[in-house]
Amino acid sequence: MPYIPPMTKILHIVGGGMAGSEAAWQGANMGVQVVIHEMRPKVGTFAHQTGLLGEMVCSNSFRSDDSEQNAVGLLHWEMRAANGLIMQTADKHRLPAGGALAVDRDPFAQSVTDALRAHPNISVEYGEITALPDDGHWIIATGPLTSTALGQAISKETGAEALAFFDAIAPIVYFDSIDMDQAWMQSRYDKGETEEERTAYLNCPMTKQQYEDFIDALLAADKTEFHEGETAGYFDGCLPIEVMAERGRETLRHGPMKPVGLTNPHHPDVKAHAVVQLRRDNKLGTLYNIVGFQTKMKYGAQADVFKRIPGLENARFARLGGIHRNTFLNSPTLLTADMRLKSRPNVRFAGQITGVEGYVESAAMGLLAGRAAATEILGGSLDMPPATTAMGALITHITGGAEAKTFQPMNVNFGLFPPVEGLRGGRRGRKDRYKAYTDRAKADWQAWLAPQAAAA
Repeated sequence: MPYIPPMTKILHIVGGGMAGSEAAWQGANMGVQVVIHEMRPKVGTFAHQTGLLGEMVCSNSFRSDDSEQNAVGLLHWEMRAANGLIMQTADKHRLPAGGALAVDRDPFAQSVTDALRAHPNISVEYGEITALPDDGHWIIATGPLTSTALGQAISKETGAEALAFFDAIAPIVYFDSIDMDQAWMQSRYDKGETEEERTAYLNCPMTKQQYEDFIDALLAADKTEFHEGETAGYFDGCLPIEVMAERGRETLRHGPMKPVGLTNPHHPDVKAHAVVQLRRDNKLGTLYNIVGFQTKMKYGAQADVFKRIPGLENARFARLGGIHRNTFLNSPTLLTADMRLKSRPNVRFAGQITGVEGYVESAAMGLLAGRAAATEILGGSLDMPPATTAMGALITHITGGAEAKTFQPMNVNFGLFPPVEGLRGGRRGRKDRYKAYTDRAKADWQAWLAPQAAAA
């Protein structure tokens, strides 16, 4: 009879999407026996069409492939350097798309499935996992469409009231794209004991005419429609701004855009009719989210409307707002630095359920979780990559770099990276700055990979 390793020596992965597929590939290539538990096609979702592993349910694009000027392109580079299955397969099925990496989605998923099923260290079991395991080594990589039963088990374990909901999220702006000749730093009523607390907010003033024009553009903008059979249950404190504006033209001015408790140092004698506040979104102070501006406007409309705000005329967005059903953990409070659930250390989480957004980001978290779990099974431990790398910046953000109270899913972007010392700021220096980020990241990523390659 063939040797069957004990339960404690097997890596179990729940979910065969981008994160689960990559985690399985990484663990298996390190010599660990891996079992992928995939509920499809026995249990389907509204978004998936097949039972294939690595199925792309939305876009067929992995976004920019520029590894010198784009953070997601850098993430592509890091995954290729780490022998990532998702990137290997994407390159194999690449379609013409300019500087983006787009793929032929059906052959892509079939190739991912074939590669995993052909690997001697991987087996696939089809069926739903409905509870969190008490022992063994597990990675939960079920994504934003986690099944109801497993979602309830996670909710019970973490104490969250609900994990699956329609979520309206606010846009996030790069600080260095904000015109500080119009905007200023001040917390309302100068609250806060420290200078950091008092300058946690950035303010953009509006005249009465600017406010009226903004409301007109907001009401006229194209909005996202729900899927058939879906209904939206918003949190009371998370209403889309369009919903608030539809309740009356003054609603926003008495809500998130109220001008009270603020003095514009550029024009201290002029009282703003309305004020848009942005709140620091990361510890580095490189990203600011627009407070109370959850939205269901379509992406193109958002840029047009939000650039009407004084100070944001040239804004660059790390993330636009949106509304969708989402299942994700409040990772900064629930996960350790190596992606374990604090209350159940035998379980790691990976992929979009951890609070990253996008195919590549999800696969990257699977890569880290798979390597960390396999290293543990083999008797070692794995430090996470430094925050100067794309993967390190993401894992640092979701496990402690983000503000837990306002944590929302995030794409990789240079705002998550520690600044490179000695670089000039502003828009003119952006190309040099991004190149410095990527040069540093590539060197640090290769240094992080080297001991693992030597031990293989």
